[in-house]
Amino acid sequence: MIGAHVIVGYTGDAGGRDALALGTAITQVTGGELTVATIYPPGSPGQAVEAQANLAHAAGELGERPAEYMAFESRGAGRGLAVLASRIKADLIVVGSADGGQHGRIAIGSTSDHLLHLSSEAVMLAPAGYRPPAAPTRLTLAYVHRPQCDEAVERVAQAALLLGVPLRLITLDLRTEDAGRLRDDLALAVRLAWEGTGIEAEAEIAEGYDVAAAIGAVEWPPGDLLVCASSEDAQAHRVFLGELAMKVLRASICPVAVLPRGFN
Repeated sequence: MIGAHVIVGYTGDAGGRDALALGTAITQVTGGELTVATIYPPGSPGQAVEAQANLAHAAGELGERPAEYMAFESRGAGRGLAVLASRIKADLIVVGSADGGQHGRIAIGSTSDHLLHLSSEAVMLAPAGYRPPAAPTRLTLAYVHRPQCDEAVERVAQAALLLGVPLRLITLDLRTEDAGRLRDDLALAVRLAWEGTGIEAEAEIAEGYDVAAAIGAVEWPPGDLLVCASSEDAQAHRVFLGELAMKVLRASICPVAVLPRGFN
């Protein structure tokens, strides 16, 4: 299960604070290590000093909560977080929503865009203004009948079992495919979860004429966490979010975790 070592991409803005709150909540549930990182560009002493100041502010926010704080030099924040996560063997990178996005939604900036198309670790994004509950209440996997999603079903089911929370599998019905086939595919996914872990997954068809309408048609109570598998276009052990999944991410009102291809 992801969360054994979480790295938070911290910036001195609202998105950074949202990411810090979410990353901290995850490690409190999993008992994992927490690293708070700020990335700054090379050849910029002023921004290096600012990075240290940001980390000091993050430490003040966390108080006595154990964490490691790292300022890391890189030409891009997304690249820097990916490289640093690999070096310290983190298994989850948490970032916030980009500035200027809608409250309660995820806006993709340059940092998250890089991670969603290159990271070798799982990536989790917090909606703007998100404040996590004490513990997750359910894991929801966005399911499409593809090998990547079939692999993810068992992985996410195992995580739900360990966390002691329900598992929900949802499939989007955008009125462009055969509804009966979608139901059959979802039933097979429910069976995969049961055969792999013994967990009885909920199954739900999210209907709408576009992704936002379909996501809005199902309930998302506090504590829900949405999980997406990477596209089949992803390189092995890398994250790559396809066009449909990117629309799902932007429509979500809860945090979204994206698993690398072949995640184990």
